[in-house]
Amino acid sequence: MQATHVATDKTCTGNEYVTDGGSLGMLGSFLLDEVAGPRSAIDEGTMGLPAKRITSADVARMAGVSRTTVSLVLNGKSDWSFPEETRNRVLDAARQLDYRPRASARALAAGRSNIVLLAVPDLPIGAGISRFVEELAAALAGHGLTLVTHLAGADARPLPDVCATLEASAVTALESFSEETAEALQRAGAHVVLPVLDPAPPMREVGRIQAAHLAGLGHQRLGYALPAELAHLPMARQRLDGAALACAAAGLEPPAAVEMGLDVASAERAVANWAAQSVTGVCAFNDEYAMAVLAGSRARGLAVPGDMAVVGVDDIPVARFAAPPLTTVAFDLHEAGRHRAEAIVAGLEGREPPPAPAGLGPRLVRRQSA
Repeated sequence: MQATHVATDKTCTGNEYVTDGGSLGMLGSFLLDEVAGPRSAIDEGTMGLPAKRITSADVARMAGVSRTTVSLVLNGKSDWSFPEETRNRVLDAARQLDYRPRASARALAAGRSNIVLLAVPDLPIGAGISRFVEELAAALAGHGLTLVTHLAGADARPLPDVCATLEASAVTALESFSEETAEALQRAGAHVVLPVLDPAPPMREVGRIQAAHLAGLGHQRLGYALPAELAHLPMARQRLDGAALACAAAGLEPPAAVEMGLDVASAERAVANWAAQSVTGVCAFNDEYAMAVLAGSRARGLAVPGDMAVVGVDDIPVARFAAPPLTTVAFDLHEAGRHRAEAIVAGLEGREPPPAPAGLGPRLVRRQSA
């Protein structure tokens, strides 16, 4: 994750705090220091009274200009012209004083904050979600916006309350917002809310691609590896529905769905179940479950893809190193993150969002497992 752009919003006994990778590292260091024993605040000078915050008045005083001039120069207002010597004095003073404008002041000047709130549903954060968040954060940072993620399971407050607390200018999510939620977020101060009543993510299409590929290879009986985690089941069942549609189109029975965990014993039991039903091709919920099916097949003495072909989802980095390399369904997460960022920026600027680029949907990555 890009800790400079992505944060995690949590709530602890009513007190809002935002953590990122850097601050977690500092917290770990603090805890280790506590175990080792307290250090002298006088000797190290780290625990004394906080230093006075540098303000625009300090910069103006050092540069010999007004606070208005400081604000206009540092905010890069192109409709105001200042002598180069004046600009340099302001910039030099700000640099020497290590001045950082308050976010609230910038929000007041711009009419909005630079915070984009991402609502993450209460489900395990897999590689696909993590990569999308990274790409979205990087793309937004290129427009001067900061992404803050909010984990639904970590906070009982309604999302509009979180939006109001952070003064977020835009709120986005992995799933569509209802019109009622979108209106509540706008009342809480969000200028942009995306997506609203868009078609559901292409989960059925993912399952359809998996099953259609296996059916096209001649497999007559397919299986589906359902995840044991309850949080994954809604998405998994959508993918299973898509696989069933592909089977129906090919004149095959619906996939034999078997619930399994991410351990060899569970995977071996699932493979034995499929083998008893003459299954020769398995659609797995994601790449982790596909790799578990590979392990279960080895434990049962079945060859992949000769006896049991396997197709995963997500194209995680280790999929190509599986034995055999994993056929999977991939998403262009870089393009998806960039497109979502452009849609958010367009909304904040009052423009129509750009059309979705071609090839943004799921696609098959062929390797040796199927």
